[in-house]
Order: sequence, then C-alpha cells, then structure tokens
Amino acid sequence: MIDRDDLRAAVAAGTITEAQAARIVDLSAMRRDARVGASGADEPFALFRGFNEIFILVGLAILGFGWLGFWAIAAGTSNGFGAVWTIGTLCTFVVVGLLSEYFVRRRRMVAPAIALSIAWTVAAGWLWLVQLESFTILGGIRPGRVALVAALTGATVFAYWLRYRVPFAMALIALAAFATVLFLLSAVSGETIASAEVFLLSGTGPFAWGTILLGIGLFAMAMRFDMSDPHRMTLRSANGFWLHVVAAPAIVNTVAITLLAGGEGDPAAWRMLVLSAFLVAMALIAVIIDRRSSLVSSAGYIVVLAGIAGSGIGVVTSVLAIGVALLILGAQWVRIRAALLRRVGGWLPLDRLPPAHFTE
Repeated sequence: MIDRDDLRAAVAAGTITEAQAARIVDLSAMRRDARVGASGADEPFALFRGFNEIFILVGLAILGFGWLGFWAIAAGTSNGFGAVWTIGTLCTFVVVGLLSEYFVRRRRMVAPAIALSIAWTVAAGWLWLVQLESFTILGGIRPGRVALVAALTGATVFAYWLRYRVPFAMALIALAAFATVLFLLSAVSGETIASAEVFLLSGTGPFAWGTILLGIGLFAMAMRFDMSDPHRMTLRSANGFWLHVVAAPAIVNTVAITLLAGGEGDPAAWRMLVLSAFLVAMALIAVIIDRRSSLVSSAGYIVVLAGIAGSGIGVVTSVLAIGVALLILGAQWVRIRAALLRRVGGWLPLDRLPPAHFTE
C-alpha cells in the first residue's frame, strides 16, 4: 500500500510531479468516499480534503479582500463609477477563471472550488446589478429588474458549472432561481416581499404556491441527479446533495409559515400536530431516497421559523420532538431505511435508489 510519505518521496526524487501526486491523492479520496457511500453507513460529503485546502482558502480570502479594496478605491477616485466597477467585475471573472483552472480542474480541490464559485456568483450578481440599475436613486427596489438580475446571475453561474462542474454551484443556481421567482411574482402582482404573510396559503398573493412549486422543481432536479448515480460514485450525486439542501426549505417554507402563523380560532396544539405530521412525511421521503441533507435542511429551517414565531409550550415541545427524532434517525438510519424499503419496494424503482445494506 502506497501512503502519502511514499508520494512525497516520489515527488522529491523526481519520479512524479506534485500535480500528479495531488491527482493520485484526489483519486484515492474519491474512491474512499465512494466506498463509504456504498456501505450505506453514511452520506458522502466533503467541504475540504486536507489543511492545505484551508491554507489556500485563507489565501483566496485575503486576495479577495485586497482585490475588492483595490477596485473600491479606483471607483471612489473616478468619475465613471459604473464603468470602473464593470471593468473590475470583468477582470474578476478572468482572475476567478484562471484560479479555477488550476485549483478546480487541475488540483480538484473542494474548499477552493466552493470559494471560487461563490466569488464568481458575487461578481455576476454585482455586474448585472450595475448594468441593469436595479435600484432607484432613493434606494427603492425595482422587482422586475431584480428578477432579471437574479436570472442572469443564475445563468452566469450555470456557465461556470458547465466548465468546472463544482457541485456547490448547484446550490447557488438554485438560490438564484428562488430569488428570480420571488421578485418576478412581486413584479407581476405588485406585492412586496416585506412580511411572512405573503407566504400564507390562505393569502391572496402568488408567493405561497410559487415557493412550493419551485421547491418541488428543485427536488425533481435533485432526484434526477441522484437516480442517475444511485451508488453515489460520481459528482452527479454531489450535485443532487446541494440541490436537496435548497429544495427542502423551499418546500416546507410556505407550509411551516402557514401553520406557525395560524388563524383565529385555530388551536396552537392542532397546528403543531399538523406541522409534526408534515415533517414526518418529509422524513419518510428523506429516508427512502437516503438523503440526510434534505431532512436536516428542512428540520433546521422549521426550527428557525418556530423560534421566530414564538416561545410557547407548543413550539418548545415541537422543537424538542424534532431533536429527539433526528437523534433516533441518526442512530438507526440504516435499519429504519431497510425496513421501510421492504414495505415500499413494490411500487418504487429500488434499482434507481441507493441500496439498503442492513440485514437482520
């Protein structure tokens, strides 16, 4: 078995280059992650693969602050504010692209890939904001233009994803789609997104159904990635992971806000019971498709909404129940999933889902 010391010695001896050694380590990490995913014991997930990635991430952050400061000073000392920022943003695309060519396409680093995709997204959003003048002089928001900015930003990030295949970029694209839908609905209906009441199913606005439909659409896209890679061996499953992270809150958003807000004569205990039943349904779906990320994202979002809504005994009890349920699922996920798949196997394409590995 060849370990890292052997690779370092090979690099020092000139047998292989540092880039080749990095690719070997990356391949080994991918195979290890795939074995873990195939064992059914865990869901493959990685934010970084070594402290060197953190080291590079710090360097990228410092470079970013310095780069932003340089262009801010240039814009402040120039009469052409918009022109300077446009040039600066285009230069940012070039720099981020060059860095991505090395750290993402060549070195296959995870943390730098996430940071660079965020930088690309911020640059794209700022470029389109400046070009389309989405805000009035008095600071008012123009919903139609903001929707267009979000759509163009999402398209620009999609172009980045096509080139570099960074899974985290899928989450950024999904967030851009979410912003596009919300501001487009605001522009069409004339309503502002200023209160949680616009997401109530009992309301008259379009936001409630728009959010749910978007979440379902993102979920369908995530499942398409997942079902094309049921053993979680490629980056397709990682793309699905990040889509699930965004899709789950989008789906539960309207339902959770509606139940937490309630109405006159609607008992809080009854609303909490319905919310718990809804979360159980989400949990069953998450277990069947073997996506802890979906459940954690939706449960965490509901807990945040519950904390904002109030601190009554019903809310506190529901939060406690969610915590207990997550602990039980975390401890017995494989066993529960195997039992559940045996009962639904007759009407689900189990060959397109991650296999259950638990045996009695």
